[in-house]
Amino acid sequence: MIRWLIVAGVWVVGLGAAALAIAVGAGWWVLALPVLALAALGSWDLTQRRHSVLRNYPILGHARFLLEKVRPEIQQYFIESSTDGTPFDRETRDLVYERAKGVKDAEPFGTERDVYAPGYEFFTHSLRARRPDEATPTVRLGGPDCTRPYDIAMLNVSAMSFGSLSATAIEALNAGAARGGFAHDTGEGGISPYHRKPGGDLIWEIGSGYFGCRTAEGRFDPDAFAAKAVDDQVKAISIKLSQGAKPGHGGVLPGVKVSREIAETRGVPVGKTVISPPAHSAFDTPDGLVDFIVTLRTLSGGKPVGFKLCVGSRIEFLGICKAMIARGVTADFVIVDGAEGGTGAAPSEYEDHMGMPLTEGLMLVHNALVGSGLRDRIKIGASGKVASGSDIVKRIIQGADFTLAARAMMFAVGCIQAQACHTNHCPVGVTTQDPARSRALDVPDKSARVYRFQRSTVDSAKELVGSMGLDSFADLQPAMLNRRIDAHTTRTYAELYEWLQVGELLEDPPPGWRSDWVDASADRF
Repeated sequence: MIRWLIVAGVWVVGLGAAALAIAVGAGWWVLALPVLALAALGSWDLTQRRHSVLRNYPILGHARFLLEKVRPEIQQYFIESSTDGTPFDRETRDLVYERAKGVKDAEPFGTERDVYAPGYEFFTHSLRARRPDEATPTVRLGGPDCTRPYDIAMLNVSAMSFGSLSATAIEALNAGAARGGFAHDTGEGGISPYHRKPGGDLIWEIGSGYFGCRTAEGRFDPDAFAAKAVDDQVKAISIKLSQGAKPGHGGVLPGVKVSREIAETRGVPVGKTVISPPAHSAFDTPDGLVDFIVTLRTLSGGKPVGFKLCVGSRIEFLGICKAMIARGVTADFVIVDGAEGGTGAAPSEYEDHMGMPLTEGLMLVHNALVGSGLRDRIKIGASGKVASGSDIVKRIIQGADFTLAARAMMFAVGCIQAQACHTNHCPVGVTTQDPARSRALDVPDKSARVYRFQRSTVDSAKELVGSMGLDSFADLQPAMLNRRIDAHTTRTYAELYEWLQVGELLEDPPPGWRSDWVDASADRF
């Protein structure tokens, strides 16, 4: 209401100045014309649906777009000075915006990166390059114990809860997923009406707070879980063990954001800060985790069940592998979240120093499953700063089967990295529960952007695979990804890292893995 009153006030001033110009003298037009022009601009800002920041900040919001015209120095300074320490670089961020808007993303004058700097990575292309297959690539989630497998897309919406995101942001993400045929991870906050409304495929994430399936004491409620999990819109269940931004910390939703709808979705009191425990109460050993997987698969009617984690101790993950081997039961998938994840607010010490980065974590999980003879039964998802086709290809080479994106999807629905997520004052309506702010996010427009971003990014990944002379993502190998060591030396991932053979841990563990494999136990984390 305030923004409407401000624009109305500008109209009053402008029309008053025009009246004085007519009644008193032409000199008043010097004031009247600019003010009337601003009033007209403000009215257009309030009624247009393409730019959320202009709907919430008529007239003033144009300052942001002026900064975009003065790239890269000024815009880069303002954006990077407000980030959380792990920002996307300008080139990647702009790529997401352009693809979401359907703007051609080809750039002149070559790369802006220093190709001779240590750490620079590139793919090995082939003179047998080919055009990509027109078919949309998918990966089947569902091992031998799963009776209702799900074919997941190569790029999906990663876990972001209703509560952390606004109702309109959730609805736009799910509508984009419904249109594009990819999955939307609910995050640990449960399944809201805004996940339901568009009908897009859901991965229901079950965290340590058991939101949406909890007792009054905050423990897991099997009946409440079963009632929701059997719904056809729920395609898979993901047990959240930890998340990249703050592994071992637990989630926090400030009370100011716990509205009536969020409270009903999560099963918690209105207006009170919600804290997820750092660990689950339904199990406390690898054996217990496997039992919980069996329970959720049974209660959901045979749907794929997996778990998500930011990798920490290799011994603990190997303990999970031993538990699955001993029980003869496996998860259907594992989602590896990188420590560089940035959509969950967390203490800076956790963001900077806790958990394993995605590259190392992904390769550890892949090798552990291969070495323990489980890899063919379990698919791996990669979640952490996935924003481009090259990110998808790189993560597949490092051991993943599919990917998920959080921050890039936030950009697609209009996030401008204002870093006000925890304040309930998000200027573009993405991370607020204030209806006056969230209304600025136009669902039809932003869902189309989500759809375009996902489709264009997967198409880009397919083109890269074709340029490498391959027919499918399954043909990618570690020898096809190169890293510069110094100005004169490059090595492939096949040369830089150890890659275990199928069943190697069971038969003769290599020296670098032997002690951890021996110490790992299904009886304890």
